[in-house]
Amino acid sequence: MRGDLSHHLEIKGACASYGRIQVLKGVDLTLGKGEVVALIGPSGSGKSTVLRMVMGLTLSTAGEIRLDGEAVNYRNPASLRRLRDRIAVVFQQYNLFQNMDVMRNVTIAPLKIKRRPRDQVVADAKRVLAKVGLADKLAAYPDELSGGQQQRVAIARALCLNPEILLLDEVTSALDPELVNEVLDTIRGLAAEGMTMLIVSHEMAFVREVATRVILMDDGQMVEAGTPQDIFDKPQTQRARDFVGKILRH
Repeated sequence: MRGDLSHHLEIKGACASYGRIQVLKGVDLTLGKGEVVALIGPSGSGKSTVLRMVMGLTLSTAGEIRLDGEAVNYRNPASLRRLRDRIAVVFQQYNLFQNMDVMRNVTIAPLKIKRRPRDQVVADAKRVLAKVGLADKLAAYPDELSGGQQQRVAIARALCLNPEILLLDEVTSALDPELVNEVLDTIRGLAAEGMTMLIVSHEMAFVREVATRVILMDDGQMVEAGTPQDIFDKPQTQRARDFVGKILRH
């Protein structure tokens, strides 16, 4: 099993609300270095909110998040900046700049925000774009790319930030079915290289293949956690049996 025994990222007792609606109810989650942890469950169960909370886009109302044992203070700009220096996220919508070509989309954050040397950033971008199969698309604009290619640009953009942890939020849900595999192949490659990832996905065959652990969520809570074999082949809770039974019939 990939990953060491240290908790690279640790979420303890996290709660979150949107207005009066509580969407996370005491979530406990650990992510070791090199692990690929997948969050699965029905829509509205809180999966994406976990990722938004980690990135500071949704503030928790209770609990804490630790990175390598150090608590993150999301209300402190310096603490939040340190976290975002180490964690990158890719959402289901590509959010590319339509007026910029692929190279510019991928390099703008390292150049403008991280202020890294241009030669180094451009070299990194070319390497990462080749890794995701887009070495021949450096000068292309988003409207010249397929949805799958745009999503791979979004993944390359995140990787160019040199993150230690990559969060992926339903990155194939907005794609036509024939474009899904090219994005999943990119993630498979990252998993094989040992990238630490926390993934929200509805692609269950893919989750079974790449995840080291799977966590089933429902109604803002973690219902069951285990290896893919544990969750899909021998779920322990009735809720997990119901969920797995439904998805395996389709």
